[in-house]
Amino acid sequence: MINYIAIDGGTTNTRISLVVNGNIVDTIKYNVGAGKSINNKNILKSTIKDGIDKILRRNNMQSFEIQRILASGMLTSEYGIYTLEHIKTPVGIKELHGSMVETVISELSDIPFVLVRGVKTDCKSFEDADMMRGEETELMGIADSIYGDCVYILPGSHSKIIMTDNEGKITNFSTMLTGEIIAAVSQYTILKDAVDLENAVLNNEYLMKGFEYCKENGINKALFKVRVLNNIFSRTTDEVYSFFMGVVLCEEILEIIKLKPKNVVIGGKRQIKKAMYEILSCCISGKIICVSDEMAEKAAALGMIKIFKFNEE
Repeated sequence: MINYIAIDGGTTNTRISLVVNGNIVDTIKYNVGAGKSINNKNILKSTIKDGIDKILRRNNMQSFEIQRILASGMLTSEYGIYTLEHIKTPVGIKELHGSMVETVISELSDIPFVLVRGVKTDCKSFEDADMMRGEETELMGIADSIYGDCVYILPGSHSKIIMTDNEGKITNFSTMLTGEIIAAVSQYTILKDAVDLENAVLNNEYLMKGFEYCKENGINKALFKVRVLNNIFSRTTDEVYSFFMGVVLCEEILEIIKLKPKNVVIGGKRQIKKAMYEILSCCISGKIICVSDEMAEKAAALGMIKIFKFNEE
């Protein structure tokens, strides 16, 4: 029996999973990410140590039963637990495997860590420069050769539009702050009482209205129209929410349309995934595939294991 602990660390959340013989059998999620380490790194470190200890205890396991702790994402950033440089595109599973770093971080665990590096573009110009940490492992968890030359959309705090070639290598990508905009605008602006992220159901008509209005008028003006819909026109909770989602997804959708993709694969959380699918279905002729919620949830952990075990395959 081969056991791993896989830790996927983002900007706002950290997920710690126990993987037994290739199957995720337990996961602990914390609303603590690298963002909270900017002022105090001990917060993230103590969270990870607690998570490792807790997942072992509740599965009646000892540390010697775990082969490695696999870690990726913002855990390898300057605000993480072990800083690593990115590797440059083009990048596939072979390059990710070859650039892994193994080390013991004794303050967290006596189990050896294997850390997966993030990826950056060639960065020859400001316009083309970009970077990711974590999405490369998520991608490897959902990538399939049947998609061939493909555009992968990985919604999140920092949404990624990733282009791959026929060999599954990342050739280029771009980042949008879509998830952070959704959270920030819906929670910390005048729209807080108008947008219900928890209970609203997508209305396709108003989703497209929001997208089209933003495309014509820009996000600044379009966002205030969310309040207008709510206060002056008394539209339903679903309609206001859907218009809002159409607005905040607009620029990302337009970026995807520019690529004229033959195949699009959308991962990530259901909320953004479903809205993005509905808009893209009206805007492009290529095939659009939505990764199941279950697969999206497991992608980062399974991707880390695929990368780690690459030479064994």
